[in-house]
Amino acid sequence: MTSKSAAAAARATVYGYPRQGANRELKKAIEGYWKGRVTADALRATGAELRAANWRQLADAGVHEVPTGDFSYYDHVLDTSVMVGAIPARHRAAVAADALDGYFAMARGTQDVAPLEMTKWFDTNYHYLVPELGPDTVFTASSAKQVAELKEAQALGLTARPVLVGPVTYLLLAKPAPGVPADFEPLTLLDRLLPVYAEVLADLRAAGATWVQLDEPALVQDRTAAELNAATRAYRDLGALTDRPKLLVASYFDRLGDALPVLAKAPIDGLALDFTDAAAANLDALAAAGGLPGKRLVAGVVNGRNIWINDFEKSLTTLGTLLGLADRVDVAASCSLLHVPIDAAAERDIDPQILRWLAFAQQKTTEIVTLAKGLSQGTDTIAAELAANRADLASRAGSAITHDPAVRARAAAVTDADGRRSQPYAERAAAQRSHLKLPLLPTTTIGSFPQTAELRAARADLRTGRIDTAGYEQRIENEIREVISFQEKTGIDVLVHGEPERNDMVQYFAEQLTGYLATQHGWVQSYGTRYVRPPVLAGDISRPEPMTVRWTAYANSLTDRPVKGMLTGPVTMLAWSFVRDDQPLGETARQVALALRDEVNDLEAAGTSVIQVDEPALRETLPLRATDHAAYLQWATESFRLTTSGVRPETQIHTHMCYAEFGDIVQAIDDLDADVISLEAARSHMQVARELAAHGYPREAGPGVYDIHSPRVPSAEEAAALLRTGLEAIPAERLWVNPDCGLKTRGWPETQASLENLVAAARTVRGELPTS
Repeated sequence: MTSKSAAAAARATVYGYPRQGANRELKKAIEGYWKGRVTADALRATGAELRAANWRQLADAGVHEVPTGDFSYYDHVLDTSVMVGAIPARHRAAVAADALDGYFAMARGTQDVAPLEMTKWFDTNYHYLVPELGPDTVFTASSAKQVAELKEAQALGLTARPVLVGPVTYLLLAKPAPGVPADFEPLTLLDRLLPVYAEVLADLRAAGATWVQLDEPALVQDRTAAELNAATRAYRDLGALTDRPKLLVASYFDRLGDALPVLAKAPIDGLALDFTDAAAANLDALAAAGGLPGKRLVAGVVNGRNIWINDFEKSLTTLGTLLGLADRVDVAASCSLLHVPIDAAAERDIDPQILRWLAFAQQKTTEIVTLAKGLSQGTDTIAAELAANRADLASRAGSAITHDPAVRARAAAVTDADGRRSQPYAERAAAQRSHLKLPLLPTTTIGSFPQTAELRAARADLRTGRIDTAGYEQRIENEIREVISFQEKTGIDVLVHGEPERNDMVQYFAEQLTGYLATQHGWVQSYGTRYVRPPVLAGDISRPEPMTVRWTAYANSLTDRPVKGMLTGPVTMLAWSFVRDDQPLGETARQVALALRDEVNDLEAAGTSVIQVDEPALRETLPLRATDHAAYLQWATESFRLTTSGVRPETQIHTHMCYAEFGDIVQAIDDLDADVISLEAARSHMQVARELAAHGYPREAGPGVYDIHSPRVPSAEEAAALLRTGLEAIPAERLWVNPDCGLKTRGWPETQASLENLVAAARTVRGELPTS
């Protein structure tokens, strides 16, 4: 096909769309179902309404082929486990009794049965449920969900493309099931899994699917020869099927690298590539592979993970280059639009000029359609859109918000000495033990306590003027008093104030820093029914005044025990925001670190002896390719040390991490030079403690013994057993006892019972320690 005919064939599509609804209707329906207020039929009806609304919005915008199967009540990887019959043995009875309740039991657990482990979806802030597989796993096809949702879209008269997690990525995301040797490789099950995918593909073809998308984002990571060979076999076998739809294999989040020629040569019908940050690498590799003659190329030129408007001229240049490399070139976002909010037009508190710099899912859909039109019909047909786009890009580049000379001068003046503590850890540890006088196995929590309906109502009342600032602050003081009193009565050693004043661990700080923008409706799914509103990091960052000192000092005044100051670290402030794309991330991190350093120093000056700077995003932001790790970890660890290194030796610096696999960044954790680190560990049965020990980590650590992502209450015996496992790797003088993460999402009754059991477990195990 000539370039001209390839351009004429260009169509607009997307890989996936936000699930929650404009007003988070899905969250409300699911949580209502969990509480018995919403029936299963009503929940399913809400899901069907949201799917139909999404498809209509896409079609009305001009998308030619809508995705199906990307909708989920909790997680699309969990949906894949159901589709292939990979139900853990402990959940089979629940699934057999009631498929929906069993599904949620796998996601959340019950009082008697632990859930699946949860971790980050590549380097995003979305979390998936990790499949548990073993040599005895038997896969069985269950395509009912995928077929039903395809038929729903077809009933609306739409051209639809089912989306599935690809078999190679699914196996690479999996872990050995409990009781299976840790060295078991789930990828060895590929030949057993492929017939199940073949059956699902046949079912979708029978239901009318012309194309099916198989997502293989794991192939943008560094892959071994054996893993690339598995991809070759997978798509050789699936491509050879006669009873199947056309296959579009999608990759995203980075360059496809060595996997690109594998897929280019496979007997599949199309390939989807990320042409945003990975544009140059994927272009070069695609050309080197000889292009995709006779095949479809879906070009992800609109960034599906960030919220800045597209540069139309740059994208059209990329698309024009691609025209000679495939039989047909379609236009898409770089990945599913799951990772961005729904509609920027809903924002009423952002300056209209700045709002024109932002593109959420609906605006990105319009961008995709515009680019497809320009590619197919010529740029004259989108002349007005091109002119407006140029003006908006120029407005952003020239805005005073993006360039503060004072901030830049301070960042440029930073020296290596600013990122080093005044004494080595051994000397600091002795000073801290003398100052804090904590017992062996000290107990603490991670920071937040339950955000009650009363607290949310108080914030709403303040926003609407039903109460004044004094009334709001009185409610916050009352909550802090209750939290401090509960911790003292329970016997916790290092207390927290509970963070009742905070809406979100990033948004709370972003609202008090210059250079950030907050949204009112920019909700994005983090996991299950947990949605966050990532702030927009739009310009240079500074801290006009203290952000946390008042409430921490008030909590300190209520007790003789140490109360931790609680901050969110610079890497997480970037990772859980929509970060600016007009300067290197390391420069932005340094600006944020300097603002936080001021806060750390003010907390110490106000009498706070323990300060926790959370960095749960350190691992998740790790680039997907190993060649990019060193540069990232250098600025990431430097920004943390810049935040924390201005304090006295006796001030104990904590950090916290969760939601990720930590084994491959243990050296970076060491390089942070924090005095104490707490980590998520309950679901992984203290794996991180063993990883720290294997590294020779020399500081104090608190691997979690209470899984806060499940409503179940761990018994004191269960927590004690985990604690004993932790002691096999970390000596008692360096081991802390804490939950996996903050308690914001939990209810008070389960929190109270769980923490009482946690303290009881610490006392029991403390009593088992040998006396000197």
